Amino acid sequence: MNAQVETFEFQAEVRQLLQLVIHSIYSNKDAFLRELVSNASDALDKLRLEAFRDKDLKVDTDDLHIAVDIDAEARTLTVRDNGVGMSREDVVRLIGTIAKSGTAEFLRKMKESQDAAGAQELIGQFGVGFYASFMVADRVTLLTRRAGEDTGTRWESGGEGTYTIEQVDDAPQGTSVTLHLKPADAEEQTADYTSAWKIREIVKRYSDFITWPIRMAKQGGQDGDGGSGTEVETVNSMKALWARPKEETSDAELAEFYKHIAHDWADPLETIRMRAEGTFEYQALLFVPSHAPLDLFMRDGKRGIQLYVKRVFIMDDCESLIPEYLRFVKGVVDAQDLSLNVSRETLQQDRQIQLIRRRLVKKILATVKDLQAKDAEKYAKFWTEFGKAVKEGLVNDPDNREAILEICSFGSTADAEKPTTLREYVERMKDGQQDIYYMTGDSRSVIENSPHLEAFQAKGYEVLVLTDPIDEMWVETVADFDGKPLKSIAKGQVDLDSDSEDDREEKSKDFADLLTWMTGALGDSVKEVRLSSRLTTSPACVVGDTNDLAPNLEKMYRAMGHEVPAVKRILELNPDHPLVTGLRAAHAENPEEAGLAETAELLLGMAVLAEGGELTDPAKFIRLLAARLERTL
Repeated sequence: MNAQVETFEFQAEVRQLLQLVIHSIYSNKDAFLRELVSNASDALDKLRLEAFRDKDLKVDTDDLHIAVDIDAEARTLTVRDNGVGMSREDVVRLIGTIAKSGTAEFLRKMKESQDAAGAQELIGQFGVGFYASFMVADRVTLLTRRAGEDTGTRWESGGEGTYTIEQVDDAPQGTSVTLHLKPADAEEQTADYTSAWKIREIVKRYSDFITWPIRMAKQGGQDGDGGSGTEVETVNSMKALWARPKEETSDAELAEFYKHIAHDWADPLETIRMRAEGTFEYQALLFVPSHAPLDLFMRDGKRGIQLYVKRVFIMDDCESLIPEYLRFVKGVVDAQDLSLNVSRETLQQDRQIQLIRRRLVKKILATVKDLQAKDAEKYAKFWTEFGKAVKEGLVNDPDNREAILEICSFGSTADAEKPTTLREYVERMKDGQQDIYYMTGDSRSVIENSPHLEAFQAKGYEVLVLTDPIDEMWVETVADFDGKPLKSIAKGQVDLDSDSEDDREEKSKDFADLLTWMTGALGDSVKEVRLSSRLTTSPACVVGDTNDLAPNLEKMYRAMGHEVPAVKRILELNPDHPLVTGLRAAHAENPEEAGLAETAELLLGMAVLAEGGELTDPAKFIRLLAARLERTL
C-alpha cells in the first residue's frame, strides 16, 4: 500500500534556475539521455563497490545492466538500472539538489558571478544534469529503491512550480526515470525521442563505451525489458580500447578505431598509450596521423581530442587538453573524475585538466623523440607533415621549448636534400665556432643565392636554411641551443675576416671618408654604411641591427594589421670588390661628382634585390639604371 503523496513547492528563484537549465545551458537536447545513462552507470558502479565492501548486503549483482524502454503510443521513454538505488533521504538530497539551490549561499554566489560563463560554471557545482530531462519532457517520474532497503520512493514533477514525493512498497531495486515526452509537434521538440533509431544513435554516440550493457528491444519489439515475446539487444559495444591491455588489442583494431574518431581513410603513423593511476586516474589513447589534415593551418580548423569521464562521452574536440601546436593529434582521454559544468560541454580550468595536458604534451614529444632515434623514415614523414605546426610551440610553449628544439629538423647548407637536427649541427661545428648560424628567407633558392652566405660558404661554415613563416618568429624567441647562441647571418656584426688586424685598420682608414659620405647620402634609406667581412663576390648587402625585426617578420606584422615602425637597414660594402674600390677612388678624386649619388643608390637597390627584398621606389631605380646603362653605350 502506497503512503501519502507529499507535495513540495519550488521557491521562485529555483523555478527561474530550472527554466535556465531547461532552455539555456545545453546546446544539444540529445544530452539528456547521456546524463541519464551516466547516472545509471554510476549507480551500477556504486552497487558493485558496496557489495564488495559489505558482504552481508543482500543484492544480486549477476546481471547488472541499463535498460531503455520506449512506448511510442504513450509517448514515454524510460531509463532503468538495477544499481544501488536511492533512499528517500537520498532523493531529497540528490534529486532535490536543485531545491536546495535557493539558499542564501547560492544566491550570494550568483550575484558575485558577473558574467554568463561564470554563472554557468557555478550552476555546474550543483549537479543538476538530471533536470536536462525537462528539455524533452513535460513530466518526469523517478522510481527508486536503495539496495538492502524494503521500501522505495517515487518523485515526480512537471518542472514548473511543484514536485511530489511518496513512499512505494513494491519498487524494484535500482532506479527508473520515466520521461513523459512533449508532444511531437511541440515547437521546441527538435527530434522524435520515441524513435528507436534515434535513441540507438544517441547511445552509440555518447555512451558506446559504458562498462555496463545498455539494452533495448529490437526494432519492432514493444518492451525493452525483455517482456513476453520481446527480443532484447545490447546497443553499446562496451569496448573501450584504451582500457584494454596492449596485448589484447590488435593493430587492425587500433587503426579502425583511429579512422572512426578522426574520420580518416589512412592508418595512423604512430599510436600513443598512457595510463595514470593513484589519486587521480585517467587513460589516454592518442594517434599521430600519417598525413596533415586540410584545415591544419585554417583559423577555424577543428582541434582537440575526445574526452570521456568513466567511459561517458563528454565532448568531441576538447581544446583544453592539447596545445594548438599539437592540434593534429587525435585520440581519447578517459578520466575517472573531472570538474565539469552542468552540461558536461565545457570544462572548468582546474588543476586536473592542466595536469593531464602537461603529461600528454610530454608523452607526445617523447614519442616523436623516439621516432627520431629509432625510425628515421617515420620521423621524416612526421616532420614533413607536421613540422611547421610543431615549430609554433617554440613561440607558444616555453615550458617545453627544449624538448621541442630536440625534435625539430631544419634545412641546411650541409646537405640540400636532408634536413638536420640542432644536435647534429652542433656535432658538426668547426673548431672554435661558437654560434649556430642561420638565415631566414622566402625560399631555399633565395637564401642560397644571398650575398650574406658568401663568406660562410667560403670558410666552410654550415648555415641553417629557414624558409617557413613561423621561423621568422621563433628565432626571435629562442636564444640558444645546448649553450650555443643562435645567430642570424643577416643581422648584426659578423667577424669572419681573415685579414690581419693591421689590414683591417688600414681598410677602415682608406674607406672612412666614403662611408661617412654614403651614410649621409643614403640617410633616408639606411641606418649606417660600413665595411663587411661576410662578402666575397658581391659588392654590397643589407643587414639588420642585432635587435631589429627581420624584413619578412615586419611584413607579416603589417599584413596582420599591426602598426610597426619602419626599420632602417645597414648597408655593408665589400672593400675588395672593383665597384666599391672604384667608387672610393672616384669619391676621393671628386666628392661633388653628381654621378656618385646615383651609384650609391644603385648599389643599395642591388643589395636589396639580392636578398629577395622589395625596393621602396622601383620606378626610380629603373630610371637610374637605364640612365647609367645609356651612358655606357
